[in-house]
Amino acid sequence: MAKRVQNQAKIDGYKQRAEALVAQMTLKEKVRQMLHAAPAIERLGIPAYNWWNEALHGVARAGVATVFPQAIGLAATFDEELLEAVADATATEGRAKYNMQQQYGDTDIYKGLTFWAPNVNIFRDPRWGRGHETYGEDPFLSGRLGVRYINGLQGNDEDYLKSAACAKHFAVHSGPEDIRHSFNAETSIQDLYETYLPAFQACVQEAGVEAVMGAYNRTNGEPCCGSELLLERILRGEWGFDGHVVSDCWAIRDFHLHHKVTADEVESVALAVNRGCDINCGSLFIHLTEAVERGLVTEETIDRAVTRLFTTRMKLGMFDAPERVPYSAIGYAEVDSPPMQALNRQAAQSSLVLLKNDGLLPLDRSTIRTIGVIGPNANNRRALVGNYEGTASRYITVLEGIQDAVGDDIRVFYSEGCHLYKDKVEALGEVGDRLSEVKGVCAQSDVVVVCLGLDASLEGEEGDTGNQYGSGDKRDLAFPGLQEEVLRTAYESGKPVILVVLAGSAMGLGWAEAHVPAILQGWYPGSQGGRVIADAIFGAFSPEGKLPITLYHSVDELPEFTDYAMQGRTYRYMQQEALYPFGYGLSYTQFSLSDVRVDGELSSERGIQVSARLRNDGGIAGGEALQVYVKAEREGTPNPQLKAFRKVRLQPQEEQEITLDLPLEAFGLYDEQGKRMLYAGDYTVYVGTSQPDSRSRALTGQQPTAFKLASDRERQL
Repeated sequence: MAKRVQNQAKIDGYKQRAEALVAQMTLKEKVRQMLHAAPAIERLGIPAYNWWNEALHGVARAGVATVFPQAIGLAATFDEELLEAVADATATEGRAKYNMQQQYGDTDIYKGLTFWAPNVNIFRDPRWGRGHETYGEDPFLSGRLGVRYINGLQGNDEDYLKSAACAKHFAVHSGPEDIRHSFNAETSIQDLYETYLPAFQACVQEAGVEAVMGAYNRTNGEPCCGSELLLERILRGEWGFDGHVVSDCWAIRDFHLHHKVTADEVESVALAVNRGCDINCGSLFIHLTEAVERGLVTEETIDRAVTRLFTTRMKLGMFDAPERVPYSAIGYAEVDSPPMQALNRQAAQSSLVLLKNDGLLPLDRSTIRTIGVIGPNANNRRALVGNYEGTASRYITVLEGIQDAVGDDIRVFYSEGCHLYKDKVEALGEVGDRLSEVKGVCAQSDVVVVCLGLDASLEGEEGDTGNQYGSGDKRDLAFPGLQEEVLRTAYESGKPVILVVLAGSAMGLGWAEAHVPAILQGWYPGSQGGRVIADAIFGAFSPEGKLPITLYHSVDELPEFTDYAMQGRTYRYMQQEALYPFGYGLSYTQFSLSDVRVDGELSSERGIQVSARLRNDGGIAGGEALQVYVKAEREGTPNPQLKAFRKVRLQPQEEQEITLDLPLEAFGLYDEQGKRMLYAGDYTVYVGTSQPDSRSRALTGQQPTAFKLASDRERQL
């Protein structure tokens, strides 16, 4: 879908109105408007406004709202339309809550219409604690899903924004969390343009995102929130971004406290604003008054920033009569409504990835009298929602979902098994104080569901409460504490075992792959995730998710966490086989491709068109993602890269013709100067339902169709 159609005359009018309003303010008033908690200016009729709000996977931190699957789970859907629908629903609830809160004069934090989402950073290393906030490791997938999420948040009205989205954290940012305030991420210009920038560029130039948030760290020596390269030359220069830039929270103080690029607060705020950072999440911009007095910032620069901010508020309709703004009519009854809950279940269903199935799933309930549900995530609400979450009116854990699904027909036995990461559940107990209960439950059960993984108390943002490592990152891929011992104990019982993994990142599944007959990756599946997982286990629908990340054997395969070079990272640059590859996911049904063809030539400016017929050959309905990868057959180039995809849902024996476009840019690669080049030589286009790598072929038994193309000349794209 194209960028939201904007009425340019209307936008110009907003800017003129904003300029006129800013012209009436004193310097002190203008500076205070550049803080995230902007105070009212009563003499000008300007109400207080708090810019800080979150909507990563639903409206967050402001009471009841639909809690959709975490972003990494949404990425696993490989479904652009679904992402836009989830974002549109989020914006609807955001407007409904905002309209209600305004009615009662509530302008607190998390009560505005400026949502600091999506996070389109690249999940380059599985140790990064915030990776589950992203759309995975691939720049193209992240860009497509980011664009559609922004489209949904910002709406399709040509005059007004439904809400204002924000692409974050610009731009080379993915851990480590514990040193993010002082860390310098060093990257080549080639990796910068090939990997770290494409998703942001799509958000800016295709989706017209209203805001961009800088990152905490430095990139190649410059703090991201005050970077000439990132903010001036690339964002506003090359890409023509005309929205506003917000700092990450309290990131400006890092300039002098940790990055040591400025001497004090005044120099730090001057650097940020001069480079184009318009609003401070935090309070340090209060020093801008002194920065102007000392000649470090001009008042014209302040005016430019504040005008950008009020232009956004104008676009949101905050200074127009409610009857003129269509979104002002959205009522509070839209929040947590039955249609929202139905969409939540759909999103969760689409996100589940079936990693392994030796015929155990789906379970035939007529053959089961008892079922054991074991593990620290079996009844853990936190493992449903990830971070940056809202409050659900009801949470359904995996245990509760299975109990509800079987009713009185099947006896459900439960054991927590172990603490999520400690070696005992009870403080006064002995190590492994629930292992005998695990054995007892297994002895009573015909089949055992083991629920392991993490939650946002273990993987997340630096400083999150309860993080056992103090930063939010993982040290390795191992299940914490005694979790794997619980799994092995269940396996040794001789009963069939289904492993359900609730985590936002790659876990070490090597032992499970070798021993457990069925593995389901559940991510953080949202407030109703337990119901959906139970439905999947009993065959109410077929899992259809695909991995948006690589599941490695071990972190020993990876470069150092602090190494931002892409060589050896992600499916695009790794040389070894993955345990479970990017783009992989099984189904309960069988799909086939036929009439696969590629039309066009690389000498044409129109690019290439890929067509195929996808058929559901099985006996149940299911969804499948057609995936197209491109490989430049030259030494030193990346592995085949995802360049087009489409999710299709088909009834049994139904088939559908799918056509995807591959523009010339899909064949381009960036050089060491950041120029995208179409090189002379051979290219291979792979069309299938997974990557063309050897591990995907071994796991699926399917071979993508390959087409050879050639470019007869070199040119810049």
